[in-house]
Amino acid sequence: MKKEEIKELSVQELRAQIEVAEKAYRELKVAHAISPVDNPSKITKDRKEIARLKTVLRQKEIAAAAEKTSENK
Repeated sequence: MKKEEIKELSVQELRAQIEVAEKAYRELKVAHAISPVDNPSKITKDRKEIARLKTVLRQKEIAAAAEKTSENK
């Protein structure tokens, strides 16, 4: 998923994507521990994808909190 596509997702969609990505990452890590996977660089790519998703989610949470505090003033 590209950065632009990630930024267009809502907070709920981001959380769902993170959950799915983390589950797939854990399964891949277990499979790799048992027997080497065909493409070990996929592990790194998946980890970076999860980090991107979490970063955008955190940015949106901070922006929402800033909006909320500015409305209360």
